[in-house]
Amino acid sequence: MDETKNLVNNDFKDIMLNRHSYRKFQSDVKIPREEFSEMLEEAITAPSACNLQSWHFVVCDDAEGKAKAHSVMMPFNYPQTDSSSAVIFVFGDTQSHLKYRDVWNKACENGQITAEERDKIFNTFLPLYEHADRNFLEKDATIDGSMVAMQLLLIARAHGYEANPMSGYYFDKVVAAFGLDSKRYIPVTAVAIGKPEGTYTKSVRYNVNDVTDFM
Repeated sequence: MDETKNLVNNDFKDIMLNRHSYRKFQSDVKIPREEFSEMLEEAITAPSACNLQSWHFVVCDDAEGKAKAHSVMMPFNYPQTDSSSAVIFVFGDTQSHLKYRDVWNKACENGQITAEERDKIFNTFLPLYEHADRNFLEKDATIDGSMVAMQLLLIARAHGYEANPMSGYYFDKVVAAFGLDSKRYIPVTAVAIGKPEGTYTKSVRYNVNDVTDFM
């Protein structure tokens, strides 16, 4: 991947502080799937618990996909769902530990870690997940999915687009709507991406002193 191919903004201060949630996009803007793959490849450099990378994406960027996205949305999210170039649903993968050995075996083969370091990971972190209950796995997958979703919001801006994170959809319907395994995947959020149309509503933020304790 050419990491700079589609980056049009590399000013982190601007990307972060001027990120806003637009509720309407230019409906005629088409983003190539190659670029969506590039954005997701950049997004999955996000941190995850024990490097489990417990995330999965469904990109709705054509008429059929957008119709499915619309079908699970609450009405107040129709404008950005229908006008965006794509809606990317972020799911948490509660069974990511089943392929955990592949990640660390590859790291060992690449010389990034020693066989002893790999085996230590297999004997410490892996059993935590193999013997974990559903609640533990869902919480971990939700955290991982949230991390990668936030990174996706910023990367979208770096590519010259805007994005709107959404949780206003029917969580009990979305997994089945996309033909995913409900025992494995859980919904985390959805992100509408595209070129904005109109203005955004600037949000009011709490004073940092009201939400922070130093100890």
